Amino acid sequence: MKPTTPDRIRNVALIAHGGAGKTSLAEAILFDAGGIPRLGSVEAGTAALDWEPDEQRRHQSINLGIGTVEVDDVRITLVDTPGYADFQADVVQALAAVDAVIVVVDAAAGVEVGTEAVWRLADERGLPRMVFVNQMDRENANYDATLDQLKAAFGPKIAPVYLPIGSAETFRGYIDVVEQHATVYESGQPKEVPIPDEMRGAEEGRRQALIEAAAEASDELMMKYLEGEEVSDAEIETALHAGTRDGSVVPVFVGSALKNIGVRELIHMIARHVPSPAEVGSRKTTDGKTIEPDPGGPFVAQVFKVTADPFVGRLTYFRVIAGTLKAQGHLHNANRREDERIGNILGLQGKEQVSLPQAGPGDIVAVAKLASTHTGDTLVADRASALQLPPFDFPQPTLQVAVEPESKADLDKLGQALNRMLEEEPCMRVTREEATGQTILTAMGDAHVDVIVDRLKRKFGAAVKIGTPRVPYRETIRRAAKIDNRFKRQTGGHGQFGHVVIEFEPNETGGGFAFGDRIVGGVVPKQYIPAVEKGLRESMAEGVLAGYPVVDLKATLVDGSYHTVDSSEMAFKIAASQALKRAFTEADPILLEPVLEVEVVVPDEYMGDVMGQITAKRGHVLGMDSQDGTQYLRAQVPQAEMFHYATELRSVTQGRGRFSQHLDHYAEVPHTIAEKVIAEHQAKVTVPERH
Repeated sequence: MKPTTPDRIRNVALIAHGGAGKTSLAEAILFDAGGIPRLGSVEAGTAALDWEPDEQRRHQSINLGIGTVEVDDVRITLVDTPGYADFQADVVQALAAVDAVIVVVDAAAGVEVGTEAVWRLADERGLPRMVFVNQMDRENANYDATLDQLKAAFGPKIAPVYLPIGSAETFRGYIDVVEQHATVYESGQPKEVPIPDEMRGAEEGRRQALIEAAAEASDELMMKYLEGEEVSDAEIETALHAGTRDGSVVPVFVGSALKNIGVRELIHMIARHVPSPAEVGSRKTTDGKTIEPDPGGPFVAQVFKVTADPFVGRLTYFRVIAGTLKAQGHLHNANRREDERIGNILGLQGKEQVSLPQAGPGDIVAVAKLASTHTGDTLVADRASALQLPPFDFPQPTLQVAVEPESKADLDKLGQALNRMLEEEPCMRVTREEATGQTILTAMGDAHVDVIVDRLKRKFGAAVKIGTPRVPYRETIRRAAKIDNRFKRQTGGHGQFGHVVIEFEPNETGGGFAFGDRIVGGVVPKQYIPAVEKGLRESMAEGVLAGYPVVDLKATLVDGSYHTVDSSEMAFKIAASQALKRAFTEADPILLEPVLEVEVVVPDEYMGDVMGQITAKRGHVLGMDSQDGTQYLRAQVPQAEMFHYATELRSVTQGRGRFSQHLDHYAEVPHTIAEKVIAEHQAKVTVPERH
């Protein structure tokens, strides 16, 4: 990978719904352009860009993969992305590094939910795009139906450049509606032939549709088209390039990655029509400044991915925006305000790496062992030239599972392993739930959890078990109680004596614990009063009804007595703890459960099913809004009902729904559920009698 100028670079991501064949397409592009020596296979686990063990085992992309080829004196860097929704973080990262995307669509399945999702992500980044209708050799492949779906979903900007010749087992080539010739493949080699007579009508119709779409990007072409003048191939090509660059045209190509039909032509179209970093032009910083892709300017790059490896260490991937970086140099992290030492600059071809002498605008490279740098950070030449590029907007994870080590040895490794995983997983969260003592992992979905668990063991040696989290209930009282409790224990030597009279009453919601005393005349010496409070706090933390923390409680020490010899701080702690437990039998105790405020976003047609789900989960609907065929539902739902909702919502909406949630308040648990929770706790703490 030799140094080149920004105008000769093309950075493009392949995005799709899972199973559309984009990794196979990437493999064919790399092979045809001489980037790899042999054509690998996703199914065989030999694809160059699916090289992680979990990708090979699952036969699907989990991480983004990077490959580079040189074509027509142009360097094309491909970033292959996962198609499954659980791994959408890597799609976001890839789109931050490229200047255009190729949306791969399965000719048999057409536009799928994942197609719509990645299209939206490309819209958010304002990226130009092309469409490659893949798997034309597949049974039930239907190009016309797929094209109609593309237009229905994404509008009239969809412009077919190639038409397939045949479909399924008869698929053998394509017609170029710009240059008006046909290409068929014989023994794997392309051969130009006349357009079949039976397809001339279709070809002419598609050419007119292409001219209409391309004319949107050229006033001159629009005038010619409206006046009925002849439009040349060169004029269409020029308008097609301009339209692709500004997003007003989305050219559509066809082929089969597995049969390697239409791939070589797509490579040349990428080189011809994908905008270069020089054409894309300036980038905006968070404070509105512009950065031009000038190789001689101050260095600026943005980190789009970080991976952690127990042997290699951290590998940091970044896209150079401006300036030139030499190997064995230094950079400044503008986000962390830390200096970083740069070793070798690495070019990437799947898992293979090659050392580069330098990196300039448009280059996508990696460096090893940066100490403080994270995904989204901006790297600059020095502290004096510090600026920041906008951070990435990742989807929020919503599926929660409890994680625990399988053994004591795993416990010792787990903390560090989770921290290392957090470095490379921007859609992963790890929290400690104090009320239950559990470590909670939040991820994008079941598949994401499975991959995290596998990597914790494979990469960091920490084997874990997962399960449904326990609900962090709370306990409180609803009426006042006055408890007179005497603790007395006589053993050899000094005994133990503590006597307290405590008034308990409910505190206001969210008021926490309030302790006071009204001791007169020293009936309880001052040195023992803090022990009373400590005993209450410790007992509240352990819970009384079901082992959950006690909240919103007032306790006032009003009376008591002591023994000059046998009283101690420990005795008064125990006396206070016993008093609290007795109070719970008299003060109408209840369990409280966390209630979440949930916002669900779904297409109109799924609203009825989603409403039914929320109602079945003891949910209370707060409001609904509708905009452009999308429903926004707000509701309050007990957390106990939400642990599996990420999977349930995906199922009922075919992956088109999403939701967010946050803790709103605590509310009383229904009596039947509270009885069950209390009974389960008592069963755990009851010690069986010995016979």
